[in-house]
Amino acid sequence: MKRISVIAPVYNEKDNVELFIKKVEETLKDKFLSYEIILVDDGSRDGSTELIQKLAKNNSYLKNYHFTKNNGQTAALAAGFKFCTGDIVVTMDSDLQTDPEDIYLMLPYLDKYDMVNGKRTTREDGFKRKISSLIGNGVRNFITKDNIKDTGCPLKLFKKEVVKSFYLYEGMHRFLPTLAKINGFSVIEVPVQHF
Repeated sequence: MKRISVIAPVYNEKDNVELFIKKVEETLKDKFLSYEIILVDDGSRDGSTELIQKLAKNNSYLKNYHFTKNNGQTAALAAGFKFCTGDIVVTMDSDLQTDPEDIYLMLPYLDKYDMVNGKRTTREDGFKRKISSLIGNGVRNFITKDNIKDTGCPLKLFKKEVVKSFYLYEGMHRFLPTLAKINGFSVIEVPVQHF
């Protein structure tokens, strides 16, 4: 199979980082000959930075980048997109709210589409967050004439050329499917698990 890059922004996730790396590695190692896990530490203050640096010394597939202050999710993803080398690029949160195994549910769609956006089937968020997401997605779709229901889902798959086409500003991580379409790429949304 092709080379795959998994990009995860990290912000104060010291308790989750090792488990995240382990689960992603277990998911990828048997099906991909070549892979990388890119952790972009977004100015963590809980010891995540030091832990990631320590883990990266012993893992050639683990790449780490660190911001000196919190710059936000868009900046972290933009850094990951800049440095990734995979033909297939995956974004996930490092807190394991989505399952790396769902990559294999989404992967076949890259035969026909350029980007696959996850759609959380069972949102494990609180009522307030669900409502604000529903309103936000509705307004965004009305303005952009898009039909993506869950741009907030962190699990997304891209062909490399899609992420290399992005020029991102603050807050634009919420518009990745729309930006991909504007840049001439095809997008589909696929149900995934949420924890």
